Amino acid sequence: MIEIKQLNKNFGGLKAINDVSLSIKTGTITGLIGPNGAGKTTLFNIIAGNIKPSSGKILFNGEDVTALPPHQLFHKGILRTFQIAHEFPTLSVLENLMMVPGGQTGENILSTWFKTSQIKQEESHLLEKANKILSILKLDHLGNDPAGTLSGGQKKLLEIGRTMMVDAKLVLLDEVGAGINRTLLKEIGNIIQTLNQEMGNTFFMIEHDLDFISHLCNPVIVMAEGGVLFEGSADEVKKNEEVIESYLGTGTSSVQKKL
Repeated sequence: MIEIKQLNKNFGGLKAINDVSLSIKTGTITGLIGPNGAGKTTLFNIIAGNIKPSSGKILFNGEDVTALPPHQLFHKGILRTFQIAHEFPTLSVLENLMMVPGGQTGENILSTWFKTSQIKQEESHLLEKANKILSILKLDHLGNDPAGTLSGGQKKLLEIGRTMMVDAKLVLLDEVGAGINRTLLKEIGNIIQTLNQEMGNTFFMIEHDLDFISHLCNPVIVMAEGGVLFEGSADEVKKNEEVIESYLGTGTSSVQKKL
């Protein structure tokens, strides 16, 4: 689905991304790990169109999408969540979901005068879909609450819910487990697996919780110092001495116990 070829990003004299080449296969949940400063978030920002690479290419289903802006990538099916949730705090949870699909008739001011029945029909359909998603996310009891009142974990669920409102092909998850209790994290993992297996969504996820990564992801890509250090299964990552030394900085036995 995604093929990255010799990607580089320089910030002045700092090389944040250094000759990165990798691919994300359709239908997979691919993990991305590495120490702070490894270049993970910069890579995500480039794929999502938030920043432009210094050189290299990104192909999405064979199409060159290098440096396309986020709104164009959105319409192609590339969606991103953030480590810190970006909800609209004063809108209700339902409204946060219903506003996601683009090209709604009601976005045109003239249509609000002349196409009221079409707008009502669209809104009815979106409301039904949003309520179903909230039920899946187990947030249906909070649908009319302002999104800003949700807990951190519930906001992460809401961000995943947004991707469910459109035809998401590739979802970039940025530390969805950060600051989440284990019970809710397990629920989020189950939802990701359901979306992957039943709806065919492909996921590429940054995560520091290695237990979470090991449970969900295959393959796992390890970054260090702006480049790809290793790629393989979670078990292979646990056993790779170079990964242990560079990423975890501790002995093999204690690392494998941790993982």
